[in-house]
Amino acid sequence: MSTSAGRKPRTDAERNRGRVLRSAGELFAAHGDAVQMADIAKAAGVGVGTVYRHFPTRQALVAAVAEERFAGILRHAREECLSLPDGRQALAGFLNAIGRAHEEGRGVSGVIEVAFGNTEPGGEVGAQLLDVGEQLLARGRADGTVREDAGVSDLYMIAGAVAAISRNAVGDWRRFIELALDGLRPQH
Repeated sequence: MSTSAGRKPRTDAERNRGRVLRSAGELFAAHGDAVQMADIAKAAGVGVGTVYRHFPTRQALVAAVAEERFAGILRHAREECLSLPDGRQALAGFLNAIGRAHEEGRGVSGVIEVAFGNTEPGGEVGAQLLDVGEQLLARGRADGTVREDAGVSDLYMIAGAVAAISRNAVGDWRRFIELALDGLRPQH
């Protein structure tokens, strides 16, 4: 049963959608691109028709999983990082959240990359992440822990490198964050 414009989805439909998303994220993390829609339906305890009702294509499901991942990083940045008293510490928390998400969800990253050709956040969540990044940098510039010429494009480049290092296991992403934050320190 579909919902008409303006009506909220039924509670059971919302619950099923959430179960499908959680199951898809867990299965993609564990098994990567080999996961089929039927596997996700079984893990979520719903029929495959329910999966397709919420996500008409596999790409739509992958997009929703990606958005959930980025929304989690955004939530962490807003709830944890923006409240930290030190700008450098706040940036470290933000970058560490990115590193953990990609390390713990390597299979998810692979699925996103296969579906979209990259793993960059897009849409509204992507714009909000850029905004939070700018807020974190502005705080760091204001408290003297971040150099004046550091911009959101610099942070975006660092975040992309952290994500690549952690999802591909090509080095110590935590050490990279330390070095990158040293590069953002004011030059005296």
